Amino acid sequence: MRYISTRGKAPPQSFEDVLLAGLAPDGGLFLPDAWPQIGADEIASFSGLPYAEVAFRILSRFAGESFSASELKADIDAAYAAFDEPSIAPLVEIGPNLFLLELFHGPTLAFKDIAMQVLGRLFARALARRGATATVVAATSGDTGSAAIAALGGLPGIELFVIHPKGRVSEVQRRQMTTDAHANVHNIALEGSFDDAQAIVKDLFADTQFSHAVHLTAVNSINFVRIAAQCVYYFTAAAQLRAAPVFVVPTGNFGDVFAGEAAMRMGLGIEKLVVATNANDILARVLNEGIYASGAAQATLSPSMDIQVASNFERALFEASGRDAVWTEKAMGEFSRTRSLKIPEPILRDLRSRYEAQRSGDTETLAAISETHARTGRLVDPHTAVGLAAAARIASKARGPIVVLSTAHPAKFPESVARATGLTPPLPPRLKGLYEGVERVTVLPHDGAQVRAFIEARSAHS
Repeated sequence: MRYISTRGKAPPQSFEDVLLAGLAPDGGLFLPDAWPQIGADEIASFSGLPYAEVAFRILSRFAGESFSASELKADIDAAYAAFDEPSIAPLVEIGPNLFLLELFHGPTLAFKDIAMQVLGRLFARALARRGATATVVAATSGDTGSAAIAALGGLPGIELFVIHPKGRVSEVQRRQMTTDAHANVHNIALEGSFDDAQAIVKDLFADTQFSHAVHLTAVNSINFVRIAAQCVYYFTAAAQLRAAPVFVVPTGNFGDVFAGEAAMRMGLGIEKLVVATNANDILARVLNEGIYASGAAQATLSPSMDIQVASNFERALFEASGRDAVWTEKAMGEFSRTRSLKIPEPILRDLRSRYEAQRSGDTETLAAISETHARTGRLVDPHTAVGLAAAARIASKARGPIVVLSTAHPAKFPESVARATGLTPPLPPRLKGLYEGVERVTVLPHDGAQVRAFIEARSAHS
């Protein structure tokens, strides 16, 4: 298995190379040169297997010779050993033909743990084998940062820099990041939006002299290993239902929903992937109107989705164009310059064959939290609520079961849940003492040079 860049100018890489690099050197994103295939009989057998075993069977197809079977299995088993729910990603029926896929039972109570816990262990193993070090930079809209810290905090040879938009994450999300005491963890509160943070990270990678000097890498969903690990729960859910579901995915950066496309391309039957967005609706607009155009990110009750540039959408465009790297590079260049891109009709048609999109504002989000609690007694977080609002709109035309990805525990967003229901979700035992911990964070302006200087001063390689 080799990996190619969506922009076509990077040499093919191994799974281990992709894991450690994150972003392709030509600015593109890595994808397998051919999608591995899984037959219907094997997919059906997944319903009777432990989650870790399914993850091993799928990830081994991507890993090639980079890790032995015993190494891969050991790291996957260890990654999921500490989850609160033995089934890892339980499927819960909350209405006729309506299910929640709970993805928040890991260390930081968000779906990012499912991939990050595996990635962190493989990352450490690969670095140790090479006798190498790494500077990991993660831009986060709320959950990636704490998941990266839980996976990489305290590991030798790694300096981790987490950049979040100041004042645009929940207090629980912020404290999960800033109260971590590991010496190799450095938190930056950027005066700007997530898109600003993400743009700075991309610029750091584009500065080859700097990125090589500090051994820069990324664990955001631009890292393909995250996508590979996230596609597993699409397989386990569909296998349990023994049907081709409609998956409704609350998403901002397009990584979680693209993992669904990855599963489809590997052979999984999925009726549709529904992109559920909040007021930051760049993905809804591009799929419904054909124009990929960014604006200013708006602060909402679902902050992890407050994104106006969806990095992983490049992967979907590359696939929908028939893997035309020349067109993809040109299109991404145009979008970078003008912040707008008209999608050619054949590519848009291909995208719409897999995806549709729905937008929900804060009022609809609160209503979905309230309605779900009144009907089922369950509290859901605002991101899941965005998905539930979208599911309600498409329910009448869905042929198969509808599965809404429940991406975070409601206790991570207590203010929003209380506003909708009058109830404050209790803090799980994992978060005990969160409000007593000392916060360690540096506020920096929206200035790439200052962020770079901060990283250089604290990098083990400087």
